[in-house]
Amino acid sequence: MVSFEDLHVAYFSMEIGINENIPTYSGGLGVLAGDTLRSMADLEVPVIGITLIYRKGYFHQKIDSEGNQTEEDVKWHPENLLKPLDKIITVKIEGREVKVKAWLYELEGVTGNKNPIIFLDTDLPENSDEDKKITDHLYGMDQKYRLSQEIILGIGGVRMLDAIKCNNLEKYHMNEGHSALLTLELWNRLQNKENHIEEIRKKCVFTTHTPVPAGHDQFGIALAEQLLGNFLTEEMKKEVFIDNHLNMTYLGLRFSKFINGVAKKHGEVSRTMFPGYHIESITNGVHSAFWVNHHFRDLFNHYLPSWQTDPFSLRYILAIPKEKIWDAHLKSKKDLIDTINKKYNVEMSPDIFTIGFARRSATYKRGDMLFEDTERLIRIAEKSNGLQIIYGGKAHPNDMKGKEIIKKIISKMNQIKNKIKVCYMEDYDIEKAKLLVAGVDLWLNTPQRPMEASGTSGMKAAHNGIPQLSTLDGWWLEGLIENVTGWGIGSHPNDLKESSHQEDTEDMYTKLEYVILPKFYNERDDWVEIMQHCIAINGSFFNTHRMVQQYVLNAYYL
Repeated sequence: MVSFEDLHVAYFSMEIGINENIPTYSGGLGVLAGDTLRSMADLEVPVIGITLIYRKGYFHQKIDSEGNQTEEDVKWHPENLLKPLDKIITVKIEGREVKVKAWLYELEGVTGNKNPIIFLDTDLPENSDEDKKITDHLYGMDQKYRLSQEIILGIGGVRMLDAIKCNNLEKYHMNEGHSALLTLELWNRLQNKENHIEEIRKKCVFTTHTPVPAGHDQFGIALAEQLLGNFLTEEMKKEVFIDNHLNMTYLGLRFSKFINGVAKKHGEVSRTMFPGYHIESITNGVHSAFWVNHHFRDLFNHYLPSWQTDPFSLRYILAIPKEKIWDAHLKSKKDLIDTINKKYNVEMSPDIFTIGFARRSATYKRGDMLFEDTERLIRIAEKSNGLQIIYGGKAHPNDMKGKEIIKKIISKMNQIKNKIKVCYMEDYDIEKAKLLVAGVDLWLNTPQRPMEASGTSGMKAAHNGIPQLSTLDGWWLEGLIENVTGWGIGSHPNDLKESSHQEDTEDMYTKLEYVILPKFYNERDDWVEIMQHCIAINGSFFNTHRMVQQYVLNAYYL
């Protein structure tokens, strides 16, 4: 077992996506956390991850023929995948003592180094039935349930680190504001020190991930006082309540010395949203070895034997024969098409140009934009040698607008399915994502500017040589070289104004019709060269090895 005393950084995240069998993630935030921790293990950065166990997961998604999403609890057995620890800590919620136990996952890096991830669990016989359920559902139920979870994660997480003897921690990294109550637990420990707030700030790192207001948790004073009780001292209340709310983002901002957004543009947007705070940017990445399809992995292993420990060496992909790259792609595409045809009986062909799109279904991501003008989409397909479309993604159970987008997409798919082969992958998860990002020919991304903090799905595609067609927002502002690594949608943003939906839609269709499809079908050599540049330019940079190195240098060892 790993030695907890040798660890120097605690990485707190409401969700962590290790693999599809441990359903403690919903999407981008959790998958990013998993990729981050994988790179930390590879690079032997002494980090411990902290999250909740979610015994019923996020949810299994069911979609009927009309596009209605329904949710089912996930059934999994932590004891088959995690090791129980014998330490139990206590937190108070509404004056009740809630017991918390821990499960351990040892994440092994490429060198054999193992870093621990702790999963906090309130399902103990000493707890009431209500308290046992606090760690059941990721992002479930109401505000009271959410704040209860954040008490367990932030306050309980710090106490559990003490209980398992993580005695040499130097930094507490909050991956988004959900865990920000840890700052108040540190306050209790450091309040007798002179300049105790500055002492807390020296220990804390805060990463904000979204410009969308719904992504910033805040709780009314009455609820905060009801649940936290006398944990909140009068001095704390003066510091932490803003506009009659306990705002978790402001808590992270107030008590962290290093603060960052997750792309250069997002750093700029965040500085506008939160004036008065010094906010840096560290652009997200993905874990190269985890997201590269096995066909490309074999190719890289042969030509670039050090790529897994040094993803920067992916830039040498330009020296690999183009026919080898195309062959690896065809194999990856066949795996996807065979899986889709077997499960959904849609009779897709690996010879037909295939677009992939898979994001959480939220209004600002505009998942239905491709289907805005179905007649034009059909004309584009008929004008070329054909077009296929594969979608995926879940809507939050309480997001009615997100569910309506899925319903609209399915309705449009039903309208065009006799002309264009279409498929919506149900219950999108890590396993399906690995298949999709490697098997399509083009990755589509359509967020409304400037609402995309970073986005990482296109980075996963790029690692497999798949170019992206995307709104100029998030990481794509850094990763796009037009006609070299992919294509932009809409005009280049010179300010923080929202993009024009009409302009974006027209540009998307125009580029598909006159640039992308003709190049794919008629200029295959040029197409494969774009695939090479996706890997060489974007794969070699937009990875979590580079990202972690920036955190280590800029945030952890100031």
